[in-house]
Parts: sequence; structure tokens; C-alpha cells
Amino acid sequence: MKCLFFKQKSKSDPELKNPSKKKNQALNRATKSTSSLSSPRSLKELYKEKEHNFRVFTLQELVDATHGFNRMLKIGEGGFGKVYRGTISSEGGQGDSIVVAIKKLNTFGYQGHKEWLAEVQFLSIVNHPNLVKLLGYCSVDGERRIQRLLVYEFMPNKSLEDHLFNRSLPHLPWRTRLQIMLGAAQGLHYLHEGLEVQVIYRDFKSSNVLLDTNFHPKLSDFGLAREGPKGDQTHVSTAVVGTEGYAAPEYVRTGHLKAQNDIWSFGVVLYEIITGRRALERNLPPVEQKLLEWVTIYPAESSGFSTIMDPRLKNQYSLSAARKIAKLADSCLKKNPEQRPSMSQIVESLKQALHYSETSSTSKNMTSVSSRSKLVRKGK
Repeated sequence: MKCLFFKQKSKSDPELKNPSKKKNQALNRATKSTSSLSSPRSLKELYKEKEHNFRVFTLQELVDATHGFNRMLKIGEGGFGKVYRGTISSEGGQGDSIVVAIKKLNTFGYQGHKEWLAEVQFLSIVNHPNLVKLLGYCSVDGERRIQRLLVYEFMPNKSLEDHLFNRSLPHLPWRTRLQIMLGAAQGLHYLHEGLEVQVIYRDFKSSNVLLDTNFHPKLSDFGLAREGPKGDQTHVSTAVVGTEGYAAPEYVRTGHLKAQNDIWSFGVVLYEIITGRRALERNLPPVEQKLLEWVTIYPAESSGFSTIMDPRLKNQYSLSAARKIAKLADSCLKKNPEQRPSMSQIVESLKQALHYSETSSTSKNMTSVSSRSKLVRKGK
């Protein structure tokens, strides 16, 4: 997937300290409020209250945790940098060591520092079971380059992307896919409506949905997250960043960021769990390379809808529920962003689809058992 970075920095983008400054200056400055006490606080003000909750690691601690960032311990890589599995001792040396994920950002340039700072700030103010936990960070300013690292809880089952598209891993059952999307939707709903500030995630995609031991989903990678519009504002003007195939078309066209942009991305991933195909597949025939164009050939109510269902499911799913999910995806992908559902509406729709899938499966099993019983009686 290509990352989108093709607009100049917007004048409304927050001004950050130069990466060469000390980390405390970069992290601790809070914008002085000129509004009344009843006005909502800014992200920086909220962060100021929480920053002490993070553990500040030395670079040597993280070098030791990863055996010198050994490539055998690398568990992920993207435009942000590389992620390693590591083992850290408890703070103060008391207690058992724990396994963590350590992200080492590419820091040749301003963007890496900016994304690192955004992750620290946003993850300091959130607390939700469907958002990954940041345990601490490391910030070192060297003579030649800076070092920016983040330490997260470890998610052993990789990402939704891995389980949908990596053929070496077992396929995800239909019910598990719905449960994962429901958890992801609940995480986004919390970001959009559950905080003092609105957070627009801006990079929702299957690779950013991580899975724990029980396949419980958690959203990760908040480097591109932004505060949503305030007061009478309808949007936030930003440089266009994100991942090709997932970014909402009106955002790519205008740079106007609003919560509905996340809704579009969610619709794309809904079609990924239905089809088992990526948003963009360059190795397919031209008509099938762009997922959102291909699925329009087989609408939810058409007789050919089952054509787009992931063959790895082997027909072990409720077709009626799959049609409902496709319709939900279509509503998320409406050209007019104001016509898209809110995340609270999406959460309710997914709960209903999951319930429908479960009751439908139970009904099928009962029918199958009844049919076998009749055959046994006939054979006597």
C-alpha cells in the first residue's frame, strides 16, 4: 500500500518543537487556554495531566530488550519504521519481565518525530479495551540524528490483515471476523464520541487492527490521528496523509478532515472481511484490482452476491448476515459524507448482524440434526 503525502503542510497544522530540542520541551508544552474555564480542554492540556503515567526508557534498555534490534525479533515494518518483539524488566527491577512490542521510528526528517509525538499524546488520554496500550517511550537527541521509540503491550496474534491475506495462517471464521469488526467499531466510537476531545483516527485499515491471544481487537498506530473540528467548525484542514485504497475520496481531494473520513475507511475493511481481498490487488485482472469497483458488480441483493464471498470461508457463514454487512459497508461508502452512519449506528448494526449470524447458525445446526434423526429412523 502506498502512503499519501502529497500536500504541503497546512497552516492549521499544530506547530511542534524542532526534533533537536530536548524531549521535555517537545512533550510537555501545553497551549495556554484563552477561553473560559467551561470550554473543552485541548489535547495538549489533557496530555499534560497524563504524561507522568508513562515509563521513560533509556535507549540502552530497549537495545538490551531486543538484543540490539535483532532482525530475528522484527515483527512488523511500515513507513513509520520497524517494530520488534522485546522483553523488558519491570520498573525498579521488581517483578517478572514482560514481553512488549517496540516501535523504532524512522527519524531522518520531521515527519517521524511528529508522528511519534502524536502517538504519545493521543495514547496518553485514551483508555479503552479496543485501543492498544502504550507503556512508555524513549527520546534521545544525538549529534547526527534523533532516536524516537515507543513501547506497547504485545499483541501475539498479529493483525487482521495477516489473518485475512496471509495464506500460511488459518483463515478467520465468519463469526470471528464480525466480532473483530465490532470491537474495532467500538474503539472508533470511543475516539469519535467518548472523549473530551474528538479524535479522528485517519488511518483505519486491517493492518492497524491488532489481535490478542483471544483474537480481541485493538486499534494501533496513532501517528496520523488528529483532533476533530471544534465549535462551529465543519472540518480540520490538514495535509493529506493515509494509505491508498482506504482514504475517503473527499479527504484526498480537499484535505478537509472529519469523522466521516474514518467511516469510509471502515467500509473498505468491511468489504475486506467479506471478500478476503485487499483494498488494492495489483496482481489481479484489471477489473478486480480495486476492491470497491469489483464488488459493485455483485450488489448485496443480487443473485451473484455470493461470488464475492471469501472462498476460504467454504460457505460456513450466514448469507443473510453477509448481505447485511455488505449493505452496511455500502452506507459507509456513500459519496456524500453526511449520509454515512455514525460509529454508534455501525456498532448497533454489527451487533445485530452478529446476533443474526449466531441464531442462523444455531437454526442450521438444529435442522441438520433433525434431518439426520429422520434418516436414522427411516433406516430402522
